Amino acid sequence: MNIWEVTLAFVVVVLMLVSLLSNVLVLICFLYSADIRKQVPGLFILNLTLCNLLMTVSSMPLTLAGIIYERQPGGDEVCHVVGFLETFLTTNSMLSMAALSIDRWIAVVFPLSYHSKMRYRDAALILSYTWLHSVSFPIVAASLSWVGFHHLYASCTLYNKRPEERTQFVIFTGVFHTLSFLLSLVVLCFTYLKVLKVARFHCKRIDVITMQTLVLLVDIHPSVRERCLEEQKRRRQRATKKISTFIGTFILCFAPYVITRLIELSSVVPISSHWGIISKCLAYSKVVSDPFVYSLLRHQYKKTWKDIINRILKRSSINSSALASEPPNLLILRPLCTCFKEGSVQQGKAECLQNQGQHLHNLLDLAEGGHQ
Repeated sequence: MNIWEVTLAFVVVVLMLVSLLSNVLVLICFLYSADIRKQVPGLFILNLTLCNLLMTVSSMPLTLAGIIYERQPGGDEVCHVVGFLETFLTTNSMLSMAALSIDRWIAVVFPLSYHSKMRYRDAALILSYTWLHSVSFPIVAASLSWVGFHHLYASCTLYNKRPEERTQFVIFTGVFHTLSFLLSLVVLCFTYLKVLKVARFHCKRIDVITMQTLVLLVDIHPSVRERCLEEQKRRRQRATKKISTFIGTFILCFAPYVITRLIELSSVVPISSHWGIISKCLAYSKVVSDPFVYSLLRHQYKKTWKDIINRILKRSSINSSALASEPPNLLILRPLCTCFKEGSVQQGKAECLQNQGQHLHNLLDLAEGGHQ
């Protein structure tokens, strides 16, 4: 093994360990928290987590063995099963992310009708479609013997060994990536850009109210004014950062591998085996990033882990969030400002300006699939 192969093998090992740990943490949170289980997005996150775990324990170890030994690990039967699972799980995870984006689009854009549009039955139907859609391609590939060990990616994946079937395999691969990667990307872009549009609308409305309040309250303390302006700037950036994370990680992780597969079929540009494995590692990195992007960095999962730790340490957990009991889709419907009714004037001014930003904060939490 040269330095490149040692480095790539080390990267795969790190990806396996981090993926296994992070996805198991998400699964523990789901099993522990009744609040997470009763939310419709929890079904999509559970499906995504199970796909990631199966990918970690099935496909990644064989890729690691392929890098180390530079040949097919195990027999043909094992490779065929792993290649079947790799194709199915990759497609299923992509469609699960698309389903999550649809759920969040409905929650943010149609908050009043969310519970009628997205119920557990509807989520189950969506998941049934993702499974049928995902399993159809590996079934066709397996029946045509288009699954095997590909040395370019050191993985058991879609692979055609018969030159006479090259045209059919090219068409199949193009349709497969169109109805998995491209379809999911279009859904992600459409839904999250709609969410971003709503978030920017609320941000502009709150900015106008904030500026009008700062102009009218001439005796407001300078520190309060400065804090409100800083919060205003953070609000403008937060929505864009969140949406960019959802779409950006999807493109960054999957696009290099998909493009490499398509270029490989064209036989126009020779592809280095090192780049083939790197593109495969980038696809595996989505399995690592998903738990953090969709789950572990959310307030609800952080609170669940605090509860678990407190229970282990036999301490009572204190829930400081008054919004936890409210339906997440109704958080953006509260009045923008209800202070100045009682209490000290100076304190009321500060609370009013801070509360204006809280409603956009709740709106953006819906874009994460939860609430605080």
